Amino acid sequence: MDKDPQKHSILKSNKMDRRPQLPPVNVAEPLTVRLVLQLYFNTFLGANFAESFVFPLDVAKTRMQVEGEEAKKTGAKVPNALATLKSMVKNEGPKTLYAGFSAMVARNLIFNSMRVVLYDVFRRQFIRVDENKKETLSVSSALMCGFVAGCIAQALANPFDIVKVRMQTEGRRRQLGHKPRVSNMFNAFTGIYREGGLPSMWRGITPSCLRACLMTAGDVGTYDLSKRFFKNLLELDDGLRLRFLSSMCAGLAASVLSNPADVIKSRVMNQQTDAAGKNLTYKNSMDCLVKTVREEGILTLYKGLLPCWFRLGPFSILFWLSVEFLRDLEGQTGF
Repeated sequence: MDKDPQKHSILKSNKMDRRPQLPPVNVAEPLTVRLVLQLYFNTFLGANFAESFVFPLDVAKTRMQVEGEEAKKTGAKVPNALATLKSMVKNEGPKTLYAGFSAMVARNLIFNSMRVVLYDVFRRQFIRVDENKKETLSVSSALMCGFVAGCIAQALANPFDIVKVRMQTEGRRRQLGHKPRVSNMFNAFTGIYREGGLPSMWRGITPSCLRACLMTAGDVGTYDLSKRFFKNLLELDDGLRLRFLSSMCAGLAASVLSNPADVIKSRVMNQQTDAAGKNLTYKNSMDCLVKTVREEGILTLYKGLLPCWFRLGPFSILFWLSVEFLRDLEGQTGF
């Protein structure tokens, strides 16, 4: 007996309705070149705006992480973040608080913009609409998207990270009597290339990428998940209160997750090399990790956590609020 075509069509339609669907944003606001470019440059502007307020804390954090190496040789105590900032201003002048800022701006064009855009592209494949017509994204999917996006972005931006670290620590090196190593971003790139050619531009790539993976998962992934969670829990509109609360959670998660890898990254990137470009202090990132924990204790991996949090917390708030503000001006939905 032949099936009723009309009944068969209704049953088929009901089955289709129960299947996972793409979110409304993929229909009403599909991914286009214009939207990708807007998000790319919005994040670049937002990152530089936020960085202009918190960059001195990044310099202090890097100094504290690197000075731990000096302390283990001399037995001196590593100063806290406030003491580090005071010492920098007193001995090197206020200008040193923004040492390496030009490298940070160049890095933002690649790293911060790329990681957010890639996360947005990746997450669209995992967002589903539930039976209540609400978009859902699992924690594992969000963190995975952030992990992969951060790794790709950092792999491209690594040379700028090395330059930034060297420019941030140059004042301290000169204080200790070392020969000047960098004077500007171009000079830093030239010096690094002379030490070991193009491969030296990717020195410390392992801890650098690991840190970027964890930070992006903690920052971008947590921001996305927090917005969805608090929007449902507190029934908040996608406005200032929801964005502020979510960005606070993102800054904390990013700091705690990324700090250990950040310590290793700073030490590997800042170490001396011989005439052939061979590392003089650590063979590789794992060697740095083992030596650091064995000689200074495991808690040293969280050295600089306070300035890291004081930096990433406000940075995350300023960054996400400015990005969302620009999206509102362009008539887009919230991130």
